[in-house]
Amino acid sequence: MSIKPDTIAILTEEQKDMLFFIYQEEKVARDVYTTLSQIHKNESTFALLRYTEQRHVDCARELCDKYGVETSKINEEVVGEFDSPVLQALYDECTEKGKRSLLDALEVGEFLEATDIEDLEQASVGMPSDVVEVYNTLKNRNKTQLGAFQSAILKAA
Repeated sequence: MSIKPDTIAILTEEQKDMLFFIYQEEKVARDVYTTLSQIHKNESTFALLRYTEQRHVDCARELCDKYGVETSKINEEVVGEFDSPVLQALYDECTEKGKRSLLDALEVGEFLEATDIEDLEQASVGMPSDVVEVYNTLKNRNKTQLGAFQSAILKAA
């Protein structure tokens, strides 16, 4: 029996929770970079990557929409507000550290990108091929962004 290309897989609640987590995690990165770009105005890495992170948020939201995962609790227009206490704490800790110095802020970016890569790898396990494809694309973009932060750290150190 062949599966039609437009057939949508049925996800478990755990998989749906993971889609929602990844969506919020992408928003954490976007919001942290937005906040840090306002503090460290002479460092273009944050300003540039917050726009890339918005594309990540959009991709993750589209997956949520496709698989019936409710995202209305999240107001994307509000920077720094999350449904997940874990991700709220991550945002708060990252922005606090990032306020201390430019080097600290760049290290926050490096940490967020490395964490996103690891989380996307774990989140891909057992997911339908379309989700895995999107997560692989996000992961590859995160690897590029990780390199950007690592280069900026070398310049700032």
